[in-house]
Amino acid sequence: MRNAGRPGGFEKREGMIRPGQDIVLAGYAGLAGTRILGRAHRQEAERWFHPGFLRCLDEPDPYDVAAWFEGQEKNESCPFTAYRPAGEGGVLAAVWDLSGSYETGVQVDLTQILMRQVTVELCERYELNPYRLLCANCILAAADQGGRLVRLLAEAGIPAAVIGWAQEGDARRVLHGEEEAGYLERPQPDELLRAGFPGPWG
Repeated sequence: MRNAGRPGGFEKREGMIRPGQDIVLAGYAGLAGTRILGRAHRQEAERWFHPGFLRCLDEPDPYDVAAWFEGQEKNESCPFTAYRPAGEGGVLAAVWDLSGSYETGVQVDLTQILMRQVTVELCERYELNPYRLLCANCILAAADQGGRLVRLLAEAGIPAAVIGWAQEGDARRVLHGEEEAGYLERPQPDELLRAGFPGPWG
């Protein structure tokens, strides 16, 4: 959420982010948008892919990322210092807002962002950017020990990965593996809008 009362229009949130901390993604980027896209074009998708490949479009996630983070906040040994759900506009919009809310620079590697293969394939077919596709049950977090946070999430059955780190300043750098991909742009409309799906989405 943005707030015009703060520099950059971002609302101050609970917690803190320090330069050098890891940025962790819990959950799959773009899967919520993939499900909407895949269900709307199911007959077409089944001509391209085996039904088993599309099974995750119908099955609910076996985990609740938000509930896990809310539960951990109550622990003295909480493994993160700040977090933000990813939603409309995809994981890149969440990275932008996380950086702005805590007034810190970030660097993220696109190759480390968790994504189901069905998201990759359907986005290629419909020429959509999966990093700007609707997310749900997906959270970005800052942690002193990102690897430890990833292991704790895995123990709870939640897929997670370290995708970058916080840094001094306000630059939002994007990598693609070892290559510099540039700077993150301001959030764009969700790719579902470009695909013809009017929001809001459930």
